[in-house]
Amino acid sequence: MIRSGDQYRDSIRDGRRVWIDGERVDDVPSHPAFRPIVDVRARIYDMASEPAFRDVMSYRCPDTGERNAIALRLPTSRDDWQDKRRAVDTVLGEIGGVVIRVGDETVGEMWSLYDGQDVLNEVDPQFARNITDHVLRAVVADPFHVSANTDPKGDRSRPPQEQDPDMLLHVVRETDAGIVVRGAKYETAAAYANQAFVKPTIANWGNEALSDYAVGFISQMNAPGLMHICRSGFAGRRPAADYPLANRFDEVDTMVVFDDVLVPWENVLFYRHTRAATFIRSCLHRYSAFPFVQRVLVIADMLIGAALHNLRQTGLENNPAVREKLAELACYRETINAHLTAAITLAEDSPGGLLMPNQSLLYAGRVHACSRLPAMMHLARELCGGQICLTPDSASFANPETGPWLEKFYTVNDGWIAEDRRRLLAFARDLLNSDSAGHRVTFELFAQSPPFAHLNAVYNAFDFAGPLEFVRKAAQLSDKVPTGR
Repeated sequence: MIRSGDQYRDSIRDGRRVWIDGERVDDVPSHPAFRPIVDVRARIYDMASEPAFRDVMSYRCPDTGERNAIALRLPTSRDDWQDKRRAVDTVLGEIGGVVIRVGDETVGEMWSLYDGQDVLNEVDPQFARNITDHVLRAVVADPFHVSANTDPKGDRSRPPQEQDPDMLLHVVRETDAGIVVRGAKYETAAAYANQAFVKPTIANWGNEALSDYAVGFISQMNAPGLMHICRSGFAGRRPAADYPLANRFDEVDTMVVFDDVLVPWENVLFYRHTRAATFIRSCLHRYSAFPFVQRVLVIADMLIGAALHNLRQTGLENNPAVREKLAELACYRETINAHLTAAITLAEDSPGGLLMPNQSLLYAGRVHACSRLPAMMHLARELCGGQICLTPDSASFANPETGPWLEKFYTVNDGWIAEDRRRLLAFARDLLNSDSAGHRVTFELFAQSPPFAHLNAVYNAFDFAGPLEFVRKAAQLSDKVPTGR
């Protein structure tokens, strides 16, 4: 059943070993670097029980009568996808910003493995049963579920066996209780999540049928031998009045070190089977790409809103050159929206009996959303103007000597007083120019694998048979010319 925010906070007070800025964190929920984003995740949990949001965020299970999170429900119909989309929009609207890693965008990776039970059965039917158990457990236990993907990698021109073998996470031995793994993974939000789906990265884990590097499992974030080494956070560096997004929505990234961590057999989803590893890499994002791209859609709305408010302040909204740039931002936004809408409308049955968004449309939309984001952010900078990088901080506005001058020069008219203009410029600066903004661009570039993998997913999902057949007929080629994939 759905959890409360306080239950979530208590669940991550579990003795996990977390370090940030060179210091051990005693209590993750109250630490300044983590508290804002933990509070956001707790707010999402609480929304599912509040009358204003309950029916959007949760549903009543017909078998148990308990309420479960819509985000974690296995999708079997278009209505399920519409419900999930509505829930994400509701969350982002309520919190007033974009968070990527809250669970709904990563549980879909387990659904992809659920679709591959026939592949898992080739090795051991227990692995297929394990993924089914974990998928169903996620629905009823409501964990904060993330995924661990990218390894440190080392020298990628050589296989891991020819360098420090720990550069890619691998199995070091088997025991009666489970497998023991060693290595490291990078994962956003791991330090304040409950569990992670740990899987092979895009790397050379071996060409043989069996490999100790071809392993996937569920890991609890407080497992003995597991250590979280976090990057320095953005929250708390500067006043929230000047950096409203960085101080509320920084999703701290972590190197998760597995130092001979025992993974119980019931948590092993595949092991040593390179075909299973190849399968999960090929279809990993068939579900999770949808909520990921949906968040970029909201970022597009933030770009448009910040730019248009700035233009209306200074009376430039109707300038033809300005309107062209606004229209370009609108086209970017609406193209993302069109791909998401069409991906649901033309959804496809999955091999495991679920309903997945239309793969070709979803992956093409992801390429558009991610590849165009840097250019759209720069376009928004142009529209916002130079004051987003020139405006003094909130302390200067509050100072009795400098404040009156800033009040004078930042008041535009009765509709735009100095404080509102300062708030908007601070928001735009944090959205477009801050360290946090630069981090977001890089994160969106690689968060769901690098651009070449995005394009490869489009290639694998697109149906080339139609164009080939059209040209075969139009060019009057013989029937012997193949037109299949």
